Amino acid sequence: MITIGSVVWGVRDIPGAVEFWTAALDYELRREPDIDWAMLVPREGEEGIQLSLKLTNSDAPHRHHLDLFADDQEAEVRRLLALGASEVAWEYEEGADYVVLADPDGNRFCVVRG
Repeated sequence: MITIGSVVWGVRDIPGAVEFWTAALDYELRREPDIDWAMLVPREGEEGIQLSLKLTNSDAPHRHHLDLFADDQEAEVRRLLALGASEVAWEYEEGADYVVLADPDGNRFCVVRG
């Protein structure tokens, strides 16, 4: 059997990404971050997948994204925008159940109606 141990997210600013993603996901640092790497985990007693942040200087297209499932999609989108996320111009199909946002590093993610 194999399971996902971590999702690795390329960022250009480790401290900024730690600040955004810990607040966005209600995660905490697993241990003190390195200059080029940080591991985020759910707060004690919570379930979820580890998110690892890797420093990158690449301008390559982003080929990864997270789908964040939300019971109250509108409230979560507002909260994430207030934390520093930005809206992404996107052509949504009729009846789309997701909103595309970008984190402060420009990495896209979706907030999906739970």
